[in-house]
Amino acid sequence: MRTGRILIAVSVMVALAGCGPERTSTMDATQCEDLGGLQLKDTTITRAETVAAGAFVPPREFPWFGGPPADFIPYDTLPSFCRVALSIEPVPDSDIKLEVWMPAQGWNGKFVGVGNGGFWGEIMYPRMSEPLIRGYAVASTDTGHEGAVDDGSFAVGHPEKLIDHGYRAIHEMTVRSKAIVAAHYGSAPQRSYWVGCSTGGRQGLMEAQRFPDDYDGISAGAPANNWVPLMASGIWITAALTDPAGGVPEAKLPVILNAAVAACDARDGVTDRVIGDPADCEFDPEILACESGDAPDCLTAGEVESLRRIYRGPVNPRTGEQIFPAVEPGSELELAAFLRFRIYENYFRQLVVRDPAWDIRAFDYDRDLESAMEQEGGILAATDPDLSAFVARGGKLFLWHGWNDTLITPRNTIQYYEDVVATMGAERVKESVRLFMLPGVLHCSGGEGPSDVDHLSVLDEWVEDGKAPDRIVARRTLEGGGERTRPLCPHPQRARYSGTGSTDDAASFQCASE
Repeated sequence: MRTGRILIAVSVMVALAGCGPERTSTMDATQCEDLGGLQLKDTTITRAETVAAGAFVPPREFPWFGGPPADFIPYDTLPSFCRVALSIEPVPDSDIKLEVWMPAQGWNGKFVGVGNGGFWGEIMYPRMSEPLIRGYAVASTDTGHEGAVDDGSFAVGHPEKLIDHGYRAIHEMTVRSKAIVAAHYGSAPQRSYWVGCSTGGRQGLMEAQRFPDDYDGISAGAPANNWVPLMASGIWITAALTDPAGGVPEAKLPVILNAAVAACDARDGVTDRVIGDPADCEFDPEILACESGDAPDCLTAGEVESLRRIYRGPVNPRTGEQIFPAVEPGSELELAAFLRFRIYENYFRQLVVRDPAWDIRAFDYDRDLESAMEQEGGILAATDPDLSAFVARGGKLFLWHGWNDTLITPRNTIQYYEDVVATMGAERVKESVRLFMLPGVLHCSGGEGPSDVDHLSVLDEWVEDGKAPDRIVARRTLEGGGERTRPLCPHPQRARYSGTGSTDDAASFQCASE
């Protein structure tokens, strides 16, 4: 196929991208290696090749924070696919790299974008595997820079790169990817889905708010959408954990967790080390106070006070207003991440204060917070509750959050959902936006509660069949074998044990309002 013909056809597909299946068009399919001849606006294609089954090798080992997740799919299990790598330069000082993977056989006619985490400047190869195996074309971007998950230095002196990371890269990736998929298969994707957690959740909300035509269905987990208050929350927790007057030693976190579980676990009718709803939990760390001195299984007065500050969460000292929701009882083990994960302080140190010697204890939760909010200017925040354009075109938003998340505390997502309902009305929202809380689940996954959810099937059934999720079964492999399944219920419903049957079987639970 001649390059000029490719350019004209792809231009048509770019114009139609995101407009829904009723407006798709067809064109001649393009062989994988010939995709290198595509001419797309502000785009350089650097690779177009067919990868044999099981032959993909990433350019380098993925820099996991804390190691690969339990659901990591080995690359040697991947089917054959067409791999296209490209770079987009929509403005000067912008260089957005991405890859599009397309099944060599069995494409299901759909496209998936997968989200990033933190400040990661990485193409998320590990997250591309599942959609590919299931027959979806899939894409991921480095959001316009290379860098570690908690390092914001890429944006120092480069405001356009911060905009790329904030929202532009995902939109540009989505538009170009749909055009490439259309050129390869000869027809545009019939449906497009987004799946992401943390920064990936924020990216999903940003897409629904800023670019409502990009995706038909969005799974947004634990979204880092209320950016500056979230960063302030991380500073608050880190300062309390490392307070020279007390702090909370990492070695004592299991002791605190066990005490919180003992106080609140059984309140949901099941004793399983999962606090069904932390709102029902009243836990005062004073019960762990040492009778005298210090010991590994008790807390000093300074440690008790530091822990109380963590459970209270960041507060404006002048107004008393809660800046960001507090940590929930039952999530204490994940607090250890704040001793190593530096995104919160790095954001302020590198991008706000711009002083490498800045001390987190100098942060003023009134004056400095307001200044940082003004400086951020909506580049990283995705808090707009008006999803009218997204909902009007039939978009579906699946919000979810683990109750034991400390890196992004869960009531932030509840607040955003309630803001959406207040803005758009409950009747309009209920068939298009739903929130599911995951008891016992840490940041995006892990913990005692089941967190393995088939996000793509939830979106498919909702978008394709109009079946809004009323009950989603989550899974978790138990130590020593076996599986725990539990139903996830649309907020504010909760899963209630029926009183009979295994408490590791979702069939023994019902979704109830009280």
